[in-house]
Parts: sequence; C-alpha cells; structure tokens
Amino acid sequence: MLTGVRLRALFAALLLVCASGLAHVIKPTRHLADQIGKVDLDRVFPTQFGDWRLDTSMPVSIISPDVEALLKTLYAQTVSRTYVGPSGERIMLSVAYGGDQSDATRAHRPDVCYPSQGFEILSNVDTVIDVGQSQLPVRHMLAKLGQRIEPVTFWFVVGEHVAVSGQQQKIAQLRYGLRGVIPDGMLVRVSSIDANAEAAYRTQARFIADMRAAMPKSARQRVFGSALAG
Repeated sequence: MLTGVRLRALFAALLLVCASGLAHVIKPTRHLADQIGKVDLDRVFPTQFGDWRLDTSMPVSIISPDVEALLKTLYAQTVSRTYVGPSGERIMLSVAYGGDQSDATRAHRPDVCYPSQGFEILSNVDTVIDVGQSQLPVRHMLAKLGQRIEPVTFWFVVGEHVAVSGQQQKIAQLRYGLRGVIPDGMLVRVSSIDANAEAAYRTQARFIADMRAAMPKSARQRVFGSALAG
C-alpha cells in the first residue's frame, strides 16, 4: 500500500510530466522581471542591520576561477559579503540573481556546487526557520573540506515562490511557464565556519530574521517570497 508521502511524491511526479508536456506547447515569452522590475542586490541587502556589521577583513568563500566564471555566466548579479555579529560571530552571505529562471540557473545548487569544489556533504535536510512571525522553508547542509566545517542555510525564490528542493523549483518554474511567463530566480546562501552545526544554524536563523526585519516589504517579497513579505 502506498503511504501518504509516496502518494504525494507520485502526484508531484505526474504533475511534472503533465506540466512538462504542456510547456512544450505553451512557449513562455514574457519575462516576469520585465513586469515587476529587476532586483538590485546591493540595494536590497543592507550592509548594516541590527547588531550586524559588514566585515571586510575576511574572504567570503573558497571559489575556483572556473566556478566564478560559471556564476557570472548563469546569473545577472551576485553579492558575497561577510558580516560580524555582536559577539564576534561571522556569517557569510552569498546571493545570486538571474532574470531567467531556466534549467541552467536552476541546476546551480549549493549541494551540487560544494562537492564539485571538493567538499564532503555530511548532511543535507529540508527544514523551516522562524523569521519574525513566519516560518521560512530552507535547506540545512553541512559541508566539510579538510578541517573546515561549514554549516549552510540556503533557499531559492522562483518569481514570488520559495523553493528548496529541485522538484519545487521545477514545479514553480512550470507554473509560470503555463502562463507564458519566464520567472526570475534568486539563490540565498548563509553559512559560517563552525564545528558546532546546531549552534551555527541558530545563529544563522537569527541573522536571517534580523536581515528580513531590516528590509522594506518590497525587498522582502523578492528575497523571501510573497507569503513572507508581510
């Protein structure tokens, strides 16, 4: 007998097959970014908020030249920053935005990119974090490279919808495609170097909640989806 989880997975798979077939008939031609405006990441993400300040003394991450070139090809804008908190804790923020949420940009996920850089993925699970009065769906990924332990929190926004898994991204993309619309997409990644993963995830959640609180509603909608814009 099929369980509820398996039934939902089967339904999602059937939906993807049907939507993919219709997407070949309905060719999207209108870009959502042309209708609602493109994002300026430098303006959307504040350099200072709450107890967090921009830290220019440390590099954000380890990125090889070939991956950096790929990011510039796939995304219209990228932002990479390090912030320092009230107790000296450091959080790395990396954001990538593309006006065309195509399969190419959808494929560049941290859980794919990190292993290509030599990281071992120790855990990779979907969860939710509190951001004010709402809960944000995210992926918690724990990566290891030598002695470097990096807990990572990340999520995607496809148009106005938050998507964590690749399947959720594809469904959101197809929903727009059936309306003849090509959605934009944003990847938000927050991480830190910390062997205590649970403590790191709590600090990252606080950082994300503080960042959201400092944003105007219009920016929240683009970064956290329309459901969490209020």
